[in-house]
Amino acid sequence: MSTGRVKISGARNFLAHTPGFVRYGSKPTREIEANPAAEAEILAGLRSYEQAAAYLPNIAYLGGVSPDDMWDSEQPWFNENGVHARRHPYGEMMPEDEFIGVMKASDDFDLLWLEEEFNDEVRQKLADHPYWSEDDLGNLDKGVPLDQIKDQVGPSSGNLPLYRQDGQLIGVVNRAHDLDASLFADVLLENLATKAAAVMAVKTLLGDLDVEPGSIPYIINCGEEAVGDRYQRGGGNLAKAVGELCGCVAATGSDVKAFCCGPNHAIAIGASLVYSGLFERVLVVGGCSLAKLGMKYQGHLNNEMPIIEDVLAGSAILLEKQDGSGAVIRLDSIGVHPVGAGSAQAKIMEELVSKPLAKLGLRFQDVDKYATELHNPEVTEPSGSGNVPQLNYNLIAALAVRSGQIERSEMPAFARQHGMPGFAPTQGHIASAIPFLPHAIEEVSKGNMNRVMFLAKGSLFLGRMTQLSDGLSFIVEADG
Repeated sequence: MSTGRVKISGARNFLAHTPGFVRYGSKPTREIEANPAAEAEILAGLRSYEQAAAYLPNIAYLGGVSPDDMWDSEQPWFNENGVHARRHPYGEMMPEDEFIGVMKASDDFDLLWLEEEFNDEVRQKLADHPYWSEDDLGNLDKGVPLDQIKDQVGPSSGNLPLYRQDGQLIGVVNRAHDLDASLFADVLLENLATKAAAVMAVKTLLGDLDVEPGSIPYIINCGEEAVGDRYQRGGGNLAKAVGELCGCVAATGSDVKAFCCGPNHAIAIGASLVYSGLFERVLVVGGCSLAKLGMKYQGHLNNEMPIIEDVLAGSAILLEKQDGSGAVIRLDSIGVHPVGAGSAQAKIMEELVSKPLAKLGLRFQDVDKYATELHNPEVTEPSGSGNVPQLNYNLIAALAVRSGQIERSEMPAFARQHGMPGFAPTQGHIASAIPFLPHAIEEVSKGNMNRVMFLAKGSLFLGRMTQLSDGLSFIVEADG
């Protein structure tokens, strides 16, 4: 393949602080069903918006600091009394009440009912938001009386009540079918949340770049949600649903599924569509994974920590034709994990890192940064899951040693120089490589970095249809 290049015009991230939803994460839900007292423990361990917004990994995710700045910041990061801000260069952290309003704006089937006063309150807040207009808020025109909401949340209703963090009932998610589990209230809550997070990421990206939504011809959704019904549980298409609310009236689109590796596949496919000339622009978007809220909460509480899996994330990336400026993805740099490669971690890294570099005649040191699974270690370590990014950087450094490019004694320095601390929410596809994309675009465009490799892995065995893992990598560098 020739050195095909496609411009990555911009990327934006999004966070919503959603402590009231933690109880509906998969792990907390199961624990509460087994022991109702667990709900009170969870509620007592939640953070305020101000604490979450001042949390260093969240600030890094939104571009308020570089991940490298975190190396010298003493842990635990949750003890820092940083100054909280809502907006940073690469996105915002939205308070829970407004995010629920975005979910209602995303709700075309009247699944989510909001109490009248709360509905009016969040409608006004969204009307004042720079990326929302009155035309977007038709689903928020009228709330529901509190008594009517209370009637919908009985123990046998199958519906999910929504509460403020202080316990005030403010809404309910109604199931859409009495028998179809794919349309039960818990699944619909997850799907509305992921749609809303994706919508906010797209609105932020297009608004910041001053891109007309109607100029987007194709959208690829790379999230892990399974939107569908009992006859086609993961049929999708969330891409068009997001585009509709964002005003992308000329767009079509589709969903790409590859577990945590989905975003890298979507970027590679989208870049190929642009390079081929089929579409001038492709928008890649991924919403949140609500099921993973509070996944490690027991480890946090056991270590006298707040529950820091209390945010929902989103990401959006715009791909366009090369124009001689900014950052580009090199299509000849793409590394894949073929079926016959096996699932050993060292072998996966060889396929995704060593082989693409060798093909391009590059050394390991020629890549300024490797963006891999960027899970925040402060989430994973208290539960015994280790420091995932550090493990990956150690593996890359070991490959560099095996290739004879560095000495074994240089491994720690290599891992620090070419890696970064984990800072991403532990939401599957969100944490895999792409959180660093806005940082990389800026650093490469300014000439502060020459190239960044993005590599993601996918646990295909989770679906019980194969024992295989997956992976895909690509290099971003300056155009010209």
